[in-house]
Amino acid sequence: MMNVFSERQKNLSKACSRNPILLGAYDKMQLSGDMAAPFQQEANFLWLTGIAEPGWRLLVVDSEERYVVAPKVDEVHGLFETQLGTEEASALSGAKAISYTEFERILTKVSITHKTVYALDVDPHERYYDFVLNPGPRNMWHSAVDVFDLVRDVRPILKKLRALKSEAELEVQRQAIRLTCDAFKKIKDKMSDLPTEVAIENEFTYIFGCSGAKHAYEPIVAGGSNALTLHYTSNTQALPANGIVLIDIGARIGGYTADITRTYAVGDPSAREVAVHKAVEKAHHDIIDLIKPGVLLADYQTQSDEIMKQALDGLGLLKDPEDYRKYFPHAISHGLGIDVHESLGGFESFQPGMVLTVEPGIYIPEEGIGVRIEDDILVTEHGHENLSAGLPTGL
Repeated sequence: MMNVFSERQKNLSKACSRNPILLGAYDKMQLSGDMAAPFQQEANFLWLTGIAEPGWRLLVVDSEERYVVAPKVDEVHGLFETQLGTEEASALSGAKAISYTEFERILTKVSITHKTVYALDVDPHERYYDFVLNPGPRNMWHSAVDVFDLVRDVRPILKKLRALKSEAELEVQRQAIRLTCDAFKKIKDKMSDLPTEVAIENEFTYIFGCSGAKHAYEPIVAGGSNALTLHYTSNTQALPANGIVLIDIGARIGGYTADITRTYAVGDPSAREVAVHKAVEKAHHDIIDLIKPGVLLADYQTQSDEIMKQALDGLGLLKDPEDYRKYFPHAISHGLGIDVHESLGGFESFQPGMVLTVEPGIYIPEEGIGVRIEDDILVTEHGHENLSAGLPTGL
């Protein structure tokens, strides 16, 4: 049986015109003092190797000569941390596991016979982030620059390959989505027994943990006006006695993620809150109906904007064109896979195998109301499949 990671490495080698490829995993990062922060692997490295531990490297010389490189670990750290063995790493990744010393020898030899290498260049969206990036991939890029005459960015090629999910990938992602939907259903049924944001978060954590899953991202449980902060993750406040709570949560299974949002009633929401939710819910389903293979992403964006403008206008909020982004300030969709926010591969139109979110929201600061609904959608050969359709969108 073909190793899926071996097959991906070979496909990437072919897409890179059989030039060598050099990638680094993420490194461990500090949490506090001598404690490491919880680790999550760089998505491209995980997709290519299945290795979820820090410090590893991947060298693809060609489709038949492929190596995963074990990190250097001293005896002291070896006592405190589990380490992936070379035999296990080879079996998992489908590439030969070697030591760092062997890697340096092979890399020198490869640089003599090959002038061009592919590696991960800096994240093109880095300037929009407000945090320090993990140094692993960048260090590997600089190592490649030191050894090869020309270093090309492999990121655009990997994005295109990762954007179209295989049946095996979809099955794992379906599991994450089903678990998330089941958790939402259980928690909605007991909302009256969960008086705080953290109580809701803890219920999800318990349900996910019982199935061997983890949160795919920091949970958002935003009661009342907290929902106006798009990435509210404090989750420390009491829920309103009467109002709404926005819950944006997804499970991660086998590296693949769900990303689902629902806005639920707490007690008796106001008539205005109900009206805003109804407007978002209608827009949500109308936008999902736009998705099918061949639809230009630019046209999808334009039509989604029109639907959202109609929703805002129906609520009396679109008095000025600038009001559109005031009340709907984020993107309508993003790709979904190993990364929660994943590229759609640079394609101009929807392609079968793409998985994306649809997440309209209306946020009214002057009224303290924020509503968002989000589902995970698969583009199929003839249309689309709502992978989270089993979870009702009602208030």
